[in-house]
Amino acid sequence: MTQQEADPMAVQRRIRSTVLTLCSTLLATAVAALPAQADPASADRPERLSGQSKSWEVRGPLGSPTATVALDPADGHPTLTIRRGGRTVLEPSPVGLVTERADFSKGLTFTGRSTRTVAEHYTASSGKREKRSSLMTETRFRFRTASGARLDLLTRVAKDGVAYRYVLPGDTGNVLRETSAFTLPAGSDAVLGAYRSDNELQFKRYEAGAAPAGSYMMQALFRTGGGYAFVAESDLNGSYSGAHLTHEANSSTYQVGLWNNEPVQVTGGRLTTPWRAVITGDLATVTESTFIDDIAAPSRVRDTSWIKPGTALWTWLAGGREAGQSLEAQKKYVDYAAERGWPYEVVDAGWYFKPGEWEVIDPNWQTDNWMPELVRYAAKKKVGIHVWLHWTLLTDPVEREKWLGTLERWGVKGVKIDFMDSESQDRMRWYDDVLKATADHRLLVNFHGSTIPKGMQRTWPQVMTFEGVGGEEKRTNTAEHLASLPFTRNVLGSMDFTPGAFHRPFRPNVASDAGELGLSVLYESGIQNLAGTPESYDARPEARRYLEQVPASWKETRLLTGDPGRSAVLARLAQDGRWFIGGTFAGAAQSVDVPLRLGAGRWLVETVTDGPSGLVREPHVVRGGDTLTVPVVADGGFAALACRWFPGRTTCDR
Repeated sequence: MTQQEADPMAVQRRIRSTVLTLCSTLLATAVAALPAQADPASADRPERLSGQSKSWEVRGPLGSPTATVALDPADGHPTLTIRRGGRTVLEPSPVGLVTERADFSKGLTFTGRSTRTVAEHYTASSGKREKRSSLMTETRFRFRTASGARLDLLTRVAKDGVAYRYVLPGDTGNVLRETSAFTLPAGSDAVLGAYRSDNELQFKRYEAGAAPAGSYMMQALFRTGGGYAFVAESDLNGSYSGAHLTHEANSSTYQVGLWNNEPVQVTGGRLTTPWRAVITGDLATVTESTFIDDIAAPSRVRDTSWIKPGTALWTWLAGGREAGQSLEAQKKYVDYAAERGWPYEVVDAGWYFKPGEWEVIDPNWQTDNWMPELVRYAAKKKVGIHVWLHWTLLTDPVEREKWLGTLERWGVKGVKIDFMDSESQDRMRWYDDVLKATADHRLLVNFHGSTIPKGMQRTWPQVMTFEGVGGEEKRTNTAEHLASLPFTRNVLGSMDFTPGAFHRPFRPNVASDAGELGLSVLYESGIQNLAGTPESYDARPEARRYLEQVPASWKETRLLTGDPGRSAVLARLAQDGRWFIGGTFAGAAQSVDVPLRLGAGRWLVETVTDGPSGLVREPHVVRGGDTLTVPVVADGGFAALACRWFPGRTTCDR
């Protein structure tokens, strides 16, 4: 013991310091847990347009962008502008909507505002990171029309984004259209995907003002002089319809369009619309952001202990409908999943049809269906079964309860629901019903032929993934599309691309097994459905070894390097402290430099690349922050696994 340690006064000082630190921590935690309160200094205070300010700034935490809400003095139309670091991200852009009995796009008078701080902490079941924290400034602007109809514009500003939504406190009838739009600074670039109801078309690079006229998905990335801007929506449910973007030729403005131009039905006289959101910052900020989830409604599932992400062997591309109608074939797939340590196997279309037919068998006729036997067989091998369902089986409340109740009774772990192919308000109401029902029956969910996440995974954490992407099933994907997805579709939430189909001749990285392997990490999905055949994995032992270890839930995600549409390398931190890395590149063969933002100290990084005779695994001992040079073939990529290095360590295998 040193003299200082033996000094009673020194001991007392250390005790007091420890107690004060503990008290401060507990106080900060308690304050963060309290409901966000309105700022008294900025509570409602009526302001007249005449002779008063015509624009109002909303500032978030230090380092946040600034949102400016303004009313045009000539005709009273509202706009929103976003700036970051003194540079423009979004030019003054129209906000507003038109209902059956009021036009909230012009002629508005400002009547007051109120501000509060929103601080939230929550745990995600899947996604880019497990533990989430958000700190936002929320300001409610109150407007009225000349006839007295009222509109509230609710804005939120966080370090990584700006969002707004409309609140109609009175009965103004159904919503006919929105006048919301996003006007980009001149010279901005864009990565856009044309809109279709299943959200499965490819992403391409454009100059924002020169993109072809038409409709685009509400998951658009723009590069502006003020930083990147990712435009999306959040907190969509059956009170509204899904949105997309519309664009006119030679315009830098992208307008918000509603499903099929159909009116939104408003019941009860009051309406709160989904958020219109812009994630902004550098490319890493956008890619790693959870802003779309942060502004969505909190979880409606109280007990989430049964919600377990994981890797699945998906058998559709491996065996098709014939495999889906064969108990013996499915048992072999279960055996293979068990050998790999994969927790799930997915039985696709065909299992509830009569052999050789498409006639549905009633799920209660257990004597006519082999699924209960497969579930029991798989359970003995610690493999959970997921099953495919056509969405129409779940439209009638009685039939929905019969199907989901029976699956729960059998012990099925999840459902893959397909072919909704609509973002109408009526279909979003169907989602509301199915989300509640699957939560009640403790069934994990994978939506195909569907909408895209839009915050749904926070509100309903049993939703493990969505398709809503041009995935491995497509025959015309491009390397540019693969290198766009981490910066577009996967920004929103889990994406069921179904990587790993090494046997498919249609994939754009067909010459790069390493690139295909890297997609299993590059693309996040709460259920990572691997689409290859057992034979294709066995023929690639390095890929099989890697896939046996890759998880489907992550503590953290980091963008290491990327250029949307040309390259993307992401690192994801597993629960056991290992980093998994995946990269994809469009273009000629090259050696790529990857900065290793993994943390201080020494790391063992095992890269898996394409060699002359197949996949090659190579170890590298590096320091955190070093740059690793990796060879990739044309339209190829790589996978890697990193762990803490110590003398004598030669592998990152667990």
